[in-house]
Amino acid sequence: MKNMILTGTTEAAATPTAGAGDWITLIGLVVFWGVLIYFMFIRPQKKQQKAMMALQSSIQPGDSIVTTSGFYGTVIVVEPENSMVIVEFGNNKNCRIPMQMAAIAEVEKVNEPKEEGKEKTK
Repeated sequence: MKNMILTGTTEAAATPTAGAGDWITLIGLVVFWGVLIYFMFIRPQKKQQKAMMALQSSIQPGDSIVTTSGFYGTVIVVEPENSMVIVEFGNNKNCRIPMQMAAIAEVEKVNEPKEEGKEKTK
């Protein structure tokens, strides 16, 4: 009894299985945070990358585009092996600039009708 008072330990705390619950809780929290980070950050980023790859692979000559820097232009030539396009900017049709497909933010297809003209039905 005198030894327990001096060291501050009890027989229950001295057993090796007393800390097992703490380890299980710690492992559970690490797994929880790992899953949370995956579903909040990694998965949405992969979806966005797939969407951008689909957008870039669908680019054809004649499509109207918007670059990441905000320039509007028309695609003249597509070079998928170099991941480049030649874009024509402006009304005078003399400004043709080669650029990487990764710099394209939006694509408007020539054959697709615009959705602004839809009438509301009651």
